[in-house]
Amino acid sequence: MDVHLIDGTYELFRHFYAVPAAQDLSGREIGAVRGVLRSILYMIEQGATHIGVATDHVVESFRNSLYAGYKTSEGVAPELLSQFPILEEALEAMGIVVWPMVEFEADDALASAAAQAAGDGRVGQVFICTPDKDLAQCVVGARVVQHDRRRGIVRDAAGVEAKFGVTPESIPDYLALLGDSADGFPGISGWGEKAASSVLSRYGHLENIPRNWREWDSSIGNARRLAASLFTGWEDALLFRTLATLRLDAAVFASVDELRWQGSLPVFEEQCRVMGAPDLYRRSTAAKAVALSQTA
Repeated sequence: MDVHLIDGTYELFRHFYAVPAAQDLSGREIGAVRGVLRSILYMIEQGATHIGVATDHVVESFRNSLYAGYKTSEGVAPELLSQFPILEEALEAMGIVVWPMVEFEADDALASAAAQAAGDGRVGQVFICTPDKDLAQCVVGARVVQHDRRRGIVRDAAGVEAKFGVTPESIPDYLALLGDSADGFPGISGWGEKAASSVLSRYGHLENIPRNWREWDSSIGNARRLAASLFTGWEDALLFRTLATLRLDAAVFASVDELRWQGSLPVFEEQCRVMGAPDLYRRSTAAKAVALSQTA
């Protein structure tokens, strides 16, 4: 079996800006919700059997208490924020396991689920379905891979290194130096992609970088300037790495068997009617018949 772990927050944002607005029978905005449901149902129709979706039920997390500038829900369109609980309810009705994160972030749930699923010998591959560079740290060889479904790109460990210039294990250090505008922390002054990848490809982690720039590998340019910037901002670098490091202790599942899709629940028919999407219920019913025949 393969396991597909989906970044529901990314999917909701993506569909919000990609599909037309639409309201359900009660006037709630549900255009993006319908888009996400159709996308995940398509995965099932294409053969996905074990699926989990993580969402940021609350955008803020424990990281906001660590760094005042960390991302918040400020500036996010209310029509988008309002669709998170609707999506979570609809996914559960469609029979999909959902992890709505409050203290942790959706990325933490995906990281935790990927680590647990990879520990099950019955699992062939774990696909983390998001282009978010944070999740690249979770890639393990060709067993746990990152799947950018929109672009049709699958990255294993070699693919991560080819893209970022560092191994998956160094991604938190890489983001600490470079910064992550999406998450709201700036990185270390003077460090760009080339500098971060050239230094970390040699030393791996921040602690391994010599404090004396004269001891740096001779192939690294601007060593004196980079060292001065890094060690002047050393505490910030460590903090930013903490922010970029995904947690593996989010509560997700006890057994990967819980992720097997066994069809939508009876309430899904009514939800589809209210959303003006009867096609979703028809497709889920057909997909359920196929799934049940394969497990019979």
